Amino acid sequence: MFKNLSATVLFVNDLEKCMKFYQDILGLKVIFSDDHSAAYKMEDHDFVLLKLSAAIEMVGEDAIDIHKGVGHRVLLCVGVEDVDASYEEFTAKGLQFLKPPKDQAWGRRTAYFADPEGNLWELWHELPDE
Repeated sequence: MFKNLSATVLFVNDLEKCMKFYQDILGLKVIFSDDHSAAYKMEDHDFVLLKLSAAIEMVGEDAIDIHKGVGHRVLLCVGVEDVDASYEEFTAKGLQFLKPPKDQAWGRRTAYFADPEGNLWELWHELPDE
């Protein structure tokens, strides 16, 4: 049976542009890179950017139909210590958020942004118990 989710791989068209975003804006440190990918470590989770062409070669074109034009199918959620502080830090670096920080009914404060290729992200922290 599954133990845990150990990695997230995003398929991207422009690896250099995405690497610059994840390094310069989000502050992630590359632990491995080659002509087709860049890998980052987020505690015990691997986060990888993989060129779409390499992904197609890896799993086959039938599995990754680039002509379907489907919308978003995933939202990447990452916990932070303080959503407002992260929002200010990333905004100062030029990141334009889709939604600014907001308290949610499910007990978290959230803010939303997209990377250069439209992959959606949520920053969150738990709200204190009332």
